[in-house]
Amino acid sequence: MLEATLDTATAAGHLQALGNPTRLRICEILIRAGDDGLTVGRVQSLLRINASTLSHHLKTLTAAGFVTQTRDATKLICRANDQAMRGLFDQLKRRLVA
Repeated sequence: MLEATLDTATAAGHLQALGNPTRLRICEILIRAGDDGLTVGRVQSLLRINASTLSHHLKTLTAAGFVTQTRDATKLICRANDQAMRGLFDQLKRRLVA
């Protein structure tokens, strides 16, 4: 989850994580998947990208707090952390109207 108050540099970094077309698409796919999430393999098949590229993007999104991953036996399940996304945008909105 994102911190309660982000400094400008941190907020910019989080926006940069979402600013890549593939990462944004990953977020869209995971948001649509809902609470059940999707396996990494399913995300990969939907995006039609290689595993190393997907891994790189998921690492960035996870570090920014926008994606969570849990292991279920041999499967890695990815879920969107839409609360973190909403938090970022709510905070930006508050800054703009302040």
